[in-house]
Amino acid sequence: MLQIYYKSIRDDAFSEIQDFRVGSWVNVSDASVEDLSKICEIASIDIADIMDALDKYEIPRIEHIDDNIIIYARNSSDLEKGMHTATVVILLTKNFIITISPQKSKIIENLLSSRTKLATTQKSKLLLYILLKITQDFTTKIKGVRNAVIEQEQQMQAISNKAIVVLTKNEEILNQYQSSLVPLRNVLEAIFSGRYISLYEKDYDILQDLMIAVKQSEDLCSISVKSIRSLRDSYQILFTNDVNKTIKLLTAITIIFTIPTIIASIYGMNVSLPFAKNPHAFLILMNITILITLICVYIFARKKWL
Repeated sequence: MLQIYYKSIRDDAFSEIQDFRVGSWVNVSDASVEDLSKICEIASIDIADIMDALDKYEIPRIEHIDDNIIIYARNSSDLEKGMHTATVVILLTKNFIITISPQKSKIIENLLSSRTKLATTQKSKLLLYILLKITQDFTTKIKGVRNAVIEQEQQMQAISNKAIVVLTKNEEILNQYQSSLVPLRNVLEAIFSGRYISLYEKDYDILQDLMIAVKQSEDLCSISVKSIRSLRDSYQILFTNDVNKTIKLLTAITIIFTIPTIIASIYGMNVSLPFAKNPHAFLILMNITILITLICVYIFARKKWL
């Protein structure tokens, strides 16, 4: 779906318009090949150059094609099972700023419905503002995962299959976030070099703050992944310890019940045996069996096998 928005510095909010006005913001959500064809017409660009915008696995990068700048980025998204990031493309042309998303982007939608002092004619500032919102959203989501991991660390004794599944899912989320943040930092460094976009001095200040924010999010993500791996190793140790305790318990029980079985088997043979002619043979053998069994129980209890 293709929508066109325009906002001047004097306006309070983005207004949707019907024509391709110079200095407007063209947003394409749930993008299709037909939408890309329309973008190619107004931007005078070959469709093959932006076809990667439909790739949901595209990695962040920046390209300079003729007078157009194409920035591929990824924002957090839970619209598809197993995918926690989604592609978002920002295209800077001579007359427009264009955003393309193969799925609906909540960040873009929130920006369009928000009130900001930025105008659609300020393409560079608007670009940095979009990237800043993407980074802030990543930071918020990473902190949420981090808090969940800390909560699991505090409840380490209560190990369950559900806890392990949640831990594995959180690790996958953070890995996808990190694989988006690292290339995004490279994109920002390329922008900072000035080879792709001309920026004002204030824009460089915003860009530096953005680069710091991305680096902090990346570091927080790395720390959280390490915490998850440490917690997973702790789970492994606890599982191994529980298995060892179970094996010791079963071994002790087996040995304890083996002693009466052996004695009963011996006295079941048709040969001359001690106490065979004693009228109190049964009581004597039972007392001996109970005594040996209690001794084994005492030994295993001292060794904490029971």
